Amino acid sequence: MKIIIVLLISTVMIGCGMVKNSKTETVIIQTNAECGMCKDRIEGELNYVKGIRFAELDVASKELTLKYNSEQISLDEIRKKVTEIGYDADGLKADPKAQTELPACCQPGGMKKEGK
Repeated sequence: MKIIIVLLISTVMIGCGMVKNSKTETVIIQTNAECGMCKDRIEGELNYVKGIRFAELDVASKELTLKYNSEQISLDEIRKKVTEIGYDADGLKADPKAQTELPACCQPGGMKKEGK
């Protein structure tokens, strides 16, 4: 019985070690997000993309912090995904069609236009 428990624990520890060896990277992408709705939209989309482990937007700084597996998705693919949602991503401009479909407060300068 002790041998089975030791083998089970060893298997779990080895499995955990394999997960940690994956190519997880952390990056910050500069966006043009304006408000809490932008935060919800970006995080809601990116946190369900295969290969992205974590996505969090700091609205005040407009910085999107990401942890991702570089073996499953590239940084360029992530930036492209952000532009497809309707936001700038570092040097890439937002997809114009996606951007016009955002709520008014999420449009570039939208929070200033609404006087908030």
